[in-house]
Amino acid sequence: MTDTNRQVLLAKRPVGEPVPDDFELVSSAIPTPGEGQFLARTIYLSLDPYMRGRMNAERSYSDPVPIGGVMEGGTVGFVEHSNHPEFATGDLVVGRAGWQEYAISDGTGMRKVDPATKPLSYALGVLGMPGMTAYTGLLNLGQPKKGETLVVAAASGAVGSVVGQIAKIKGCRAVGVAGGAEKCSFVTDELGFDACLDHHADDFEAQLAAACPDGVDIYFENVAGRVLRAVIPLFNFFSRMPVCGLISQYNLTEAPEGPDYLPVLMRAVLTNRIAMRGFIVRDYADQEADFLRDVGQWISEGRIKYREDRTAGLENAPATLIGLLKGNNFGKAIIEVSDDPLDA
Repeated sequence: MTDTNRQVLLAKRPVGEPVPDDFELVSSAIPTPGEGQFLARTIYLSLDPYMRGRMNAERSYSDPVPIGGVMEGGTVGFVEHSNHPEFATGDLVVGRAGWQEYAISDGTGMRKVDPATKPLSYALGVLGMPGMTAYTGLLNLGQPKKGETLVVAAASGAVGSVVGQIAKIKGCRAVGVAGGAEKCSFVTDELGFDACLDHHADDFEAQLAAACPDGVDIYFENVAGRVLRAVIPLFNFFSRMPVCGLISQYNLTEAPEGPDYLPVLMRAVLTNRIAMRGFIVRDYADQEADFLRDVGQWISEGRIKYREDRTAGLENAPATLIGLLKGNNFGKAIIEVSDDPLDA
């Protein structure tokens, strides 16, 4: 255990794409837990697209990170010292300790992680917030039925990869969209999707239509932009569109150039009676036990596979987030902050 606690703070609010100067790496003394508190050493830090929104001051579903505040983020930690009756030294915990090497917690929002979880970082991915986003959004709002066609973008990523695999488990045809041939091959060859199209292709729209000869029944939205525009004419009657993210829009400072597709989308919503609803994973917090049971079982049975994109060192978190927002990651983005005790 070192003597200092490194933290990444929000130095200023980005205008458009974040840049390294929007973050500040600082060091301070490791805090001491008081009565009813514990000190956790961060092992893994999750990086996710929603973090871009936390850097803005605008009203949203969660408060923004204040200037000078520790960046928001999910973590897996090791309890170094505890004065809390429900958490003991040596426990593994998952929660939202943020971009720092050590954090004090009173237990709010924290839960213990089963040491049998291997790799431990899965508690931030397929068995964490992204996996639960896929599970709850697809089952509650997508309502997959055998024989239907699902389309999901960012299909090699943390959420999209799980969405498509659960759709296959439920008997659907799963069509993914990803950036580049390597990611598309992974989605079909490793994850078992029926097709995966490269959204960079000049004829992407025609390829997507050919991959969905019976139309689209579920479009799991987490990217927007070109993919959404390509899906609009393919929607079937009574199709469903869960909306969990709009990653292609997060760095925009003004409306994109080109035609306004809102009237086209709304006409499709009306004509096809599309059920379109945004959601945040915490809307379904009461389903966490079901999620952990079902997805844990599917992983053990080999029916769900998962890929991580790991980077060592808290100091590399800003650059990794900047790259993630550009689609540079291949799998769930994880920062290795300190040694994993389960690897010892």
